[in-house]
Amino acid sequence: MSRLGESLPARTVAGLEGEIVPSFTLARGALLRSTADVVVVWVHCTSDGIVLTEAAREVAEAAGIGLASHLAALGFDGALGSVTTLATSGDVAAGAIAIAGLGSEDELTSDVVRRAGGELARALSRVPRLSVVVPDGLDAAAAAQALVEGIELGAYRYDEFRADDDAPRIESVSVHPAEGMDRREVKRGIADGEVYAAAAVLTRDLVNLPPGHKRPTMLSARVKQELKGTDVKVKVLGEPELTRGGYGGLLGVCRGSEEPPQLVQLTYAPAGATRHVVLVGKGITFDSGGLSLKPPASMMTMKMDMGGAACVLATVKAAAEIGLKLKVTGLMALAENMPSGTAIRPSDVLTMHGGKTVEVLNTDAEGRLVLADALVHGSALKPDAMVDLATLTGAVLVALGDKIGGLMANDDGIADALLAASEATGERLWRLPLPSDLYADHIKSDVADIKNIGKTGQAGTISAGLFLQHFVGEGIPWAHVDIAGLAWADASSGHETKGATGAPVRMLLRWLADQAV
Repeated sequence: MSRLGESLPARTVAGLEGEIVPSFTLARGALLRSTADVVVVWVHCTSDGIVLTEAAREVAEAAGIGLASHLAALGFDGALGSVTTLATSGDVAAGAIAIAGLGSEDELTSDVVRRAGGELARALSRVPRLSVVVPDGLDAAAAAQALVEGIELGAYRYDEFRADDDAPRIESVSVHPAEGMDRREVKRGIADGEVYAAAAVLTRDLVNLPPGHKRPTMLSARVKQELKGTDVKVKVLGEPELTRGGYGGLLGVCRGSEEPPQLVQLTYAPAGATRHVVLVGKGITFDSGGLSLKPPASMMTMKMDMGGAACVLATVKAAAEIGLKLKVTGLMALAENMPSGTAIRPSDVLTMHGGKTVEVLNTDAEGRLVLADALVHGSALKPDAMVDLATLTGAVLVALGDKIGGLMANDDGIADALLAASEATGERLWRLPLPSDLYADHIKSDVADIKNIGKTGQAGTISAGLFLQHFVGEGIPWAHVDIAGLAWADASSGHETKGATGAPVRMLLRWLADQAV
């Protein structure tokens, strides 16, 4: 397993405002001597009642509290995500104790710790200084990483457009190893957690940004701002370059808008790298559906339709900041899908980059058009592997809901590696088939090489994957990840906050780190 913390700088920068809140440090002193505003200990629940962890017993004894009976009297059961606070006394230096539930000890995983950390951050969102014990029972580094990610992401607030949001927030967290934990492993886990959380925060910030502030040319400028001072080179193909190159998908989708499309290429090429991975992200900065107009209610969250491109940016930036020994090229296919007298019409035919023709029967199936151009562009770079990410189909929500992304691949090796990364990070994927022998006729066109939609009500996510596969270079291991459900949350839960989730950037970064081993 790759350890990012081994090469992490002292502090990474993420988010459009250039800072991360809270900050995390490996605690030097004992928990009982912590002068934080609140110290946090963990408990588990069983059918027979609450089970205290070693740290909880230590704090309770020092405070002179019969903690298990006290919590039982309060009706606190230690369920996952539960949090309650008590005033301190005795030999505990902090102002208060928070008891946080991890659920059943038998069901403890890194993802449980991550979700519990998120709920803890929400419950204590106005407490500036925390001291938190790493839950024991797991690998020390993995538990510390999950704890940091959970708190950072649970504490997230998108307040770029709030003039009066000066409420107190979590500013610093001292992380205490549990009894017997290797401090070096915990330190490494903290560093890794900061990297992953920072990438997710940047992704969230970009996806939450209002569409009028991230039109294609605005977003490409923002990309340059984000990558200033890093080892990532940025190249932007604007309308003239795309026209000369025959990028008919990008040009066609943007035809209804006065905003020109952009294909932004990010290149991180460290010395000594022997493998090259291309990441492709759908970047529809606002999707009205074009002339196949969406209902008004369906447009309300369409600022999130560039979630794949945001993931690509954040992942490449993180790879450069931690110095992964892997060449990574990111391609952000940016366009705005709007209706007008110049917009493409249902039944128009577009010639894509590379020469393949596509009959457009639904202008709201636009993401696959811009991805097609980017996949051909990426294939020409002859990578060892290529992955695209896109908020592509509503059908994936029907099939898998909003907690699991759809994965399709032309290669078992890349599919297995991505699934392993998804399990490790809690950003879950499920592999779907790509049966061209069964469903090729779904995208067969009467007038062009292929059409951009399949059969109504049948295998919509798979048809989209089969469409994209047409634009992948021969012999290149490729995977398509449909994140239409993963990228957005309608309510806060665990480490997810309402709005952009940042998923699956942590999965993608973990996969890259494993490729760099």
